[in-house]
Amino acid sequence: MAILLRIVLPIVCFWGVVFQAVFIAVEHKEKYVPAVIFKGLASCCFVIMGFLGYKCAQNTGFAKLVFLGLIFGALGDILLNLRFVFAKKGQLIFLIGIAAFLTGHILYLAALIPLSTSLLVSIIVGVVLAAILLAIIFKKFEVKIAFKIFGIFYIGAIAIMTVVAIGNLIALQDSNRILYAVGAVAFLISDVVLIFNTFGSETKFSMRITNLAFYYVGQLLIAFSLFFI
Repeated sequence: MAILLRIVLPIVCFWGVVFQAVFIAVEHKEKYVPAVIFKGLASCCFVIMGFLGYKCAQNTGFAKLVFLGLIFGALGDILLNLRFVFAKKGQLIFLIGIAAFLTGHILYLAALIPLSTSLLVSIIVGVVLAAILLAIIFKKFEVKIAFKIFGIFYIGAIAIMTVVAIGNLIALQDSNRILYAVGAVAFLISDVVLIFNTFGSETKFSMRITNLAFYYVGQLLIAFSLFFI
């Protein structure tokens, strides 16, 4: 494990960040096929980290679900960018990609639930947080019914997952869980920024960078946390 932490993981993380940066630059130039390739490579890096973490984790049940969640996250990454390659089917591909991310969040939540000592409180707080976010989003943007339905489930899942992760960190008072909790918060921030940038009147490159940066850091931290749980 020492070799992994000192040598292998920094290399995987470095190349992941490089691939993610190249993807951002290529996508901005509207070169969508290379963008899908670089996005896939960046996603593979956090999947590799998750796999190595799963093999080293003491809590293999938890790690297995998180690793599967990372795989669905990578699948969602590829699908969300394929919508630009196949523009005529863009909406359908986007929704399938969101469904992949939703599956990933459900797996993350399923991993957290057995560890929670304050599950009911966390779920209630998560539902309230999701309701607030959805109220703001639906008030600000006009979206199609299909996106509203997916949005309710998606925002609900990630909000509850994030609050349960924070609740576990507080209740268990285990500093090793801070990586996962911070990763979950970063993921939530990235999704909120993505929604505002996607459905806003004007797509801003600065918000796209913010969305992708928070997202990738979130996935890396969640994958990296497996080495300490």
